[in-house]
Amino acid sequence: MKPAVDVIYRDLDSSAALNEIISRKVEKLNRFTDQIIHSRVVLDTPHNHKHKGKQYRASIELDIKGGAVTVARDDESIHVAVRDAFLTAERKIKQMNAKHRDIRQAH
Repeated sequence: MKPAVDVIYRDLDSSAALNEIISRKVEKLNRFTDQIIHSRVVLDTPHNHKHKGKQYRASIELDIKGGAVTVARDDESIHVAVRDAFLTAERKIKQMNAKHRDIRQAH
């Protein structure tokens, strides 16, 4: 089942290239679980620090059968924020799979 991907831009211009990257990364997450029902990615600029410069945030919300995964990462580059957020989401999905596998083996 291919999940729907909602990409929301807040205070940023929409980017077809970034949409393509996000779609590929969501497809990659499907290799680790086929239980993803829906995914939402929010890209915004929450911080306006004088000393840190412009910051971008990538937030990922995955609805998975039996739970949910929510991740947010900030960086000076929107691409790095997206990459780091998806790496963290991948790690969380793998941890969820390992827990479910351990529970099944215990029974």
